[in-house]
Amino acid sequence: MATSSVGRIETVLIPAGQFMMGDEDGRPDEQPVHRVTLSDFRIALLPVTNHDYGEFLSATDHESPRFWDAPKFNRQTQPVVGISWASAVEYCQWLSSVRGEQFRLPTEAEWEKAARGGLEHQRYPWGDEPWGDNGGRFSQDAPWDVGRCQPNGYSILDIGFNVHEWCYDWYDPKYYANSPEHDPQGPRTGERRASRGGAWRHLMKVSRCAARSSIPPDYRYNDYGFRVVLEV
Repeated sequence: MATSSVGRIETVLIPAGQFMMGDEDGRPDEQPVHRVTLSDFRIALLPVTNHDYGEFLSATDHESPRFWDAPKFNRQTQPVVGISWASAVEYCQWLSSVRGEQFRLPTEAEWEKAARGGLEHQRYPWGDEPWGDNGGRFSQDAPWDVGRCQPNGYSILDIGFNVHEWCYDWYDPKYYANSPEHDPQGPRTGERRASRGGAWRHLMKVSRCAARSSIPPDYRYNDYGFRVVLEV
């Protein structure tokens, strides 16, 4: 494939600066609320789609996602699901080689700052209330096509909704007590990788900006996808 026709991922700049990470009214692993200072980075406006991931599969001998052939999950414009953390990392490495730029998974801190949309204290990417009907509890039996959720203050779509998104970090429920202020990368080791955002399988479909989740990195669930970060 020609480089010019592959890996067209649109990103938005998240400017360097401070924000308060966590939620004093949230779950214990979201506390204590602490100041974080991040460098500039760019984050994808949308999660990686089946179309995007299909380019990667066509160019490599990487195995297909777990639900790749299931009609419920394989529309080109749906977010790709059923991939492990390692497969998401390998996609980022491939995209970096194609584009000649450095792509990777977002850290938890980057994801949360991006989700807040430049408004530090709002609970959800779209404000203080959940998006959608009935307080974020609406009918959904599979991931929707990307781009159906309203944008946040940075024009990012579907963040906090549709599928959980893998993050770079190992997960530790007590990490915030010792997290470094500048560009935290998560614990050095662990058994579960961090993830963020709401997902179609849950009763509550949308997620607060500060809400944390995690699963073992080799799990391949049908409500787990990812979006990429471009280093500046």
